[in-house]
Amino acid sequence: MSDTTRSPSPATAADSAELGPQTPSRGTPAVLVINSGSSSLKFQLVDPIGGEVFASGIVERVGQPEGSGRIAAGESQYPWTGPVPDHTAAMRVVTKLFDAVGLSLADVNVAAVGHRVVQGGARFAEPQIVDKWVRDQVYELGALAPLHNYAAVAGIDGARELLPDIPHVVVFDTAFFSQLPPASRNYALNKQVADEYRIHRYGAHGTSHEFIAKQVPGILGRDAEGLRQIVLHLGNGASTSAVLGGRPIDTSMGLTPLQGLVMGTRSGDIDPSVYVHLNRQAGMSPEEVDTLLNKQSGMQGLCGMSDFRDIQAAVERGEEDATLAMDIYAHRLRLYIGGYAFALGGLDAITFTAGIGENVAMVRKRALEGLEGFGIVLDDERNEQRSREARVISADDSQVAVLVVPTNEELAIAQQALDLAQASQQA
Repeated sequence: MSDTTRSPSPATAADSAELGPQTPSRGTPAVLVINSGSSSLKFQLVDPIGGEVFASGIVERVGQPEGSGRIAAGESQYPWTGPVPDHTAAMRVVTKLFDAVGLSLADVNVAAVGHRVVQGGARFAEPQIVDKWVRDQVYELGALAPLHNYAAVAGIDGARELLPDIPHVVVFDTAFFSQLPPASRNYALNKQVADEYRIHRYGAHGTSHEFIAKQVPGILGRDAEGLRQIVLHLGNGASTSAVLGGRPIDTSMGLTPLQGLVMGTRSGDIDPSVYVHLNRQAGMSPEEVDTLLNKQSGMQGLCGMSDFRDIQAAVERGEEDATLAMDIYAHRLRLYIGGYAFALGGLDAITFTAGIGENVAMVRKRALEGLEGFGIVLDDERNEQRSREARVISADDSQVAVLVVPTNEELAIAQQALDLAQASQQA
């Protein structure tokens, strides 16, 4: 690959800019949202007020000899390949990609950098301005989320080194569920052990659940006070929550994101003794069982596929494994919907969101069919319609509103980051 492909030249940047990426108007604050994984770094430049995405992209294969990156800004797109030894190098690639599409971060009014962090533990119920103490606490909480928090800290370190004069804010996936009442937060585990090793329900996808729960009252034209909602965040990772008056009372994920619904490669709820059984009978180590349950189970383990486009096509062809997998997936959804409806003391709204929830009508239908006796009536025509807009898909006579609402975790992170950055500057 040529050097000009590896690093944008001034001519390339100018050519890309001529394609017309939407740029922030003068004085408009923008937030750079970072989602750092162990071998990738996703990013978006977002208008936290208007919701517009100025640019988005990803740097992949971080830590490998040959990495890659790409960015899209309006009609402008730019690919990149080259070495990405660590997350600081990945952030350097991010700045090059922005330059390549005529959106130099030095010239844009970046008011804050918002970092997605999966695990905030019991310490963080709100977003935090990053300083050394916060950074070290996020790293220490990696004991509860080793696949996520350590990578997040690497991204934070890289971003702070490249953008040292901009406020950096961490937004925690667990923050929304820090409000859970004790009865749903705690497991029936020996209290001394649970306290010593911080074992309780933390949940995940909280940023998405909170974002959706705030949208629903406005869509329905109802007051949030007393509104009884179930939110179904269905992506490759999947979770559900019960929300009463805007506050969560339960959620399906637990100490880790393994608990709860059937997912793309995760088993979801399973008898804990499976670990012991596989160790004794199959000679599998704890690490091997963990890999089995997190990466080789769920829909992938049941039918050899985790992409619901492939699974739906296989179900329509009548393939037995895919049909059984879909039945198990829907069965688990129905169990949670029923349980949460009772926990809420009734139900006003069910909302589907995230990639599967927003796009796979078959999943929505199978989760809710036959529930007319409970006041849940799906309109089949509305359910089948494809749209990127928030919409009601229940029948007009349904006592419970059923909605599809696109999630936007990046916008939620951007809004929280800007609010905290501005508040800290005024303090």
